[in-house]
Amino acid sequence: MEKREIQNYIAKRVAKELQENDVVNLGIGLPTLVANFLPEGKNIVFQSENGFVGLGPSPTEEEFDPYITNAGGMPVTILPGGAFFDSALSFGIIRGGHVDLTVLGALQVDEKGNIANYMIPGKMVPGMGGAMDLISGAKKVIVAMEHTAKGNPKILRDCTLPLTARNQVDMIITEMAVIEVTEKGLLVREINPLFSEEEIQKLTEAPLTFSRDLIYMNEDELSDEGVI
Repeated sequence: MEKREIQNYIAKRVAKELQENDVVNLGIGLPTLVANFLPEGKNIVFQSENGFVGLGPSPTEEEFDPYITNAGGMPVTILPGGAFFDSALSFGIIRGGHVDLTVLGALQVDEKGNIANYMIPGKMVPGMGGAMDLISGAKKVIVAMEHTAKGNPKILRDCTLPLTARNQVDMIITEMAVIEVTEKGLLVREINPLFSEEEIQKLTEAPLTFSRDLIYMNEDELSDEGVI
């Protein structure tokens, strides 16, 4: 799969975790694509930490408004009933435990649910932004990311980069698998049929346990030949 196909594949699977009336925060990058795959008929409220609720899908040329952007500065749409407010209220929502689910990217995640997602060695960064607040304040934390970086595992036994938060990640969704973080380690619930269990483990530093009830990711999109 090409990079954009991989990102869309992950975003589609993440979208299936959204529940009716959830307040959901989407991190910058890949997580923002989740808004493009909102489950039909479900009422989901997307919150952006730069100060609004009612985030919609990516804008068409006709809908584009340079003054409406998400926390990453990317243009977005706002749905009817949406609202704008200042950072104090935005982070009051987050820190007050009013976000049901946050979806974030990551540089590394480990088997204990630790996450490192803001500092790339050798590059200047302003800081972790709102990620620390989101991970600590949201009721559920999903990491949506590519499984490897230049062929190197991103799911580790222990994170080696500075941590954004400890023991807070509930689920990891990549183009290869849906992985639940449990007290006993990482449990694979679903796999992409393009990859075998052996291949997935080879590209994961942390040991994986594969569920006895293992199913295919995005099953509704499989062809008769089982190819995405």
